[in-house]
Amino acid sequence: MFFQRIEPDKELSWLVECYWIIRNEDATPQKQKIIPDGFTELIFHFGDPFRIQLNKEWEVQSKSLLAGQIDKYFFLENTGVADILGIKLKPAALTHLFNLNMHEYTNKVVNTHTIPSAPFNDLEKNIRHTSLPEDRIGSINSCLKELTKNIHDKKHIPVDKAINLIFDKKGMITVSEICGALYIGERQLQNLFKRYVGLSPKLFARIIRFSYIFQLREKNEQNWAGLAYEAAFYDQAHFIRNFKNFTGESPAAYLFEENNMANFFLKKK
Repeated sequence: MFFQRIEPDKELSWLVECYWIIRNEDATPQKQKIIPDGFTELIFHFGDPFRIQLNKEWEVQSKSLLAGQIDKYFFLENTGVADILGIKLKPAALTHLFNLNMHEYTNKVVNTHTIPSAPFNDLEKNIRHTSLPEDRIGSINSCLKELTKNIHDKKHIPVDKAINLIFDKKGMITVSEICGALYIGERQLQNLFKRYVGLSPKLFARIIRFSYIFQLREKNEQNWAGLAYEAAFYDQAHFIRNFKNFTGESPAAYLFEENNMANFFLKKK
């Protein structure tokens, strides 16, 4: 399986975390676990569609998808050859760009054609008329830049400042500390996160702290007690419980070196 991560144009970096490409010519079904990482996505399949198991039942996905925030792992499986382009978006980007209420998309991956009043059609039309990845990404950059012209007070909305604080602190910050730093009330912060992110600020911070474990692991930190300390968990048992909540596995059982989707996204390579 081929994985590639591509940085967005600099002026879009406050909205786009990265673009990503996944290709696989092997049509043999392969089950993949997807793990929370704190970002939302627009995903376009140019090969065969995937099946998804968000709850108990498997279903075939459409070829154009919006993935909201998730707070639990789920599974995907290819139905044939994979050729995917994804836009990994900053947590509040879909509300900024399309005025979506992200609470409605929490723990959901939906067909973009079912979303009313969101101008995904022009974006999809442009990228499906090209075959080269660089042309597709160029079209996305142009479309998103046009959309940002309608966004006022860029990067000055309290929710963006709160999100940046959480990222800067690697999730190791409390709700009261965020409110104190931004001089806003807890209820206001909760409402902003519900609309712009789809998760509570506390849960979002937990996910970002969890994802930081993968960055620490990349630094060859092999000792689980050391990882727990670096990520500010109370003790190793608390660290293991938290890891299991998001992955369904203990840290010792998790295959950090496996070439799969979860590791590609969480290691940020």
